[in-house]
Amino acid sequence: MMTTSSMVNSLLLPIFACALLVATLSAAAAGSFNNDFDITWGDGRAKILNNGQLLTLSLDKASGSGFQSKSEYLFGKIDMQLKLVPGNSAGTVTAYYLSSQGPTHDEIDFEFLGNLSGDPYTLHTNVFTQGKGNREMQFKLWFDPTKDFHTYSVIWNPQQIIFMVDGTPIRVFRNLETRGVSFPKSQAMRIYSSLWNADDWATRGGLIKTDWNNAPFTASYQGFNADACVWIGGGSRCSGAGTWMDYEMDVTSQKRMSSVQSNYMIYNYCTDRKRFPQGLPTECTIN
Repeated sequence: MMTTSSMVNSLLLPIFACALLVATLSAAAAGSFNNDFDITWGDGRAKILNNGQLLTLSLDKASGSGFQSKSEYLFGKIDMQLKLVPGNSAGTVTAYYLSSQGPTHDEIDFEFLGNLSGDPYTLHTNVFTQGKGNREMQFKLWFDPTKDFHTYSVIWNPQQIIFMVDGTPIRVFRNLETRGVSFPKSQAMRIYSSLWNADDWATRGGLIKTDWNNAPFTASYQGFNADACVWIGGGSRCSGAGTWMDYEMDVTSQKRMSSVQSNYMIYNYCTDRKRFPQGLPTECTIN
């Protein structure tokens, strides 16, 4: 008999491939880390290799490391391939996200919470609008993200934000401004990533601490692509924005997202009534 896990995996194997052919002012299609990113901290722990096609971040007891995009974006489809810290990565966090600046910033988060060897990674997602977050959803990945590169994508358009893993949508945050829910649509965001120590909360609520005997911890990046509107001189330039601008999930994609959420989601703020005793956030009741 096929197990639930096997059924889900068979459903996810034919990965949904978006036909997002875009003519935009954007990062180069075959993105180069030399051209598209700046290493921002880490005292040499971050490295750009292979003629700009590979970037690595490292963490040791003294420091982590990080980078950011040279460009700012306002809407687009952003793809990055990551291979996460292998082995005992408990206590570490690999953060990959888009963010604007300031106290009322917008932000779209992927965070990968480290684990003991053999345990699944936790994928933590969040959306900030006008400085307000508290919209966490967490998943256990259905593959080992340390063995090979996997693609983590965001489709961000005026209608919605879609989080995707290897082309499979796992979460959507819709524009419900007409119902009083703020939505990121006016603040340009850079892409950021960092590898850092968070053993006060990252693994089992901080019960499992970082084992520095395993340092340095290393995460790797490749395959960056941004089909996106670039913020230049106080305005967003989109030269014929592609199908991501008005993209909506079809029935097949909605079923795949539902399958992932049913089988791999481990936390959803929209079901946490203890956290919101006065009532769930508006977007939860609408969705």
